[in-house]
Amino acid sequence: MLIAYTVAVELIGSLPGVIEAVVRHDRSLGEQLRRAASSVLLNVAEGERRVGRDRTHLFRIAAGSCAEVRAALDVASAWRYVPEDSLRRSRELLDRELGLLWGLTHRRAA
Repeated sequence: MLIAYTVAVELIGSLPGVIEAVVRHDRSLGEQLRRAASSVLLNVAEGERRVGRDRTHLFRIAAGSCAEVRAALDVASAWRYVPEDSLRRSRELLDRELGLLWGLTHRRAA
């Protein structure tokens, strides 16, 4: 199992309280945040079973979904739906996930 998979699970685990708070103010944003976080994990899982360009493509999609999660957190913070300090763990996990995905999409041939 890839570490990126485990970190994506941790990311999802860091979000329920955040999503709950966001949904109280903006149901659509909360649902989009939930879908984007799920997309990270689902694409990592699928990419782990693929080979070649298909594999890299799925990891890039997962990275794009990470960017979408980050943007949703930025929106929630900017609108003050959630305090910034409550987003710290999720942001740390996003940074780690993006680093892992960068490594998976920029491998050099041996």
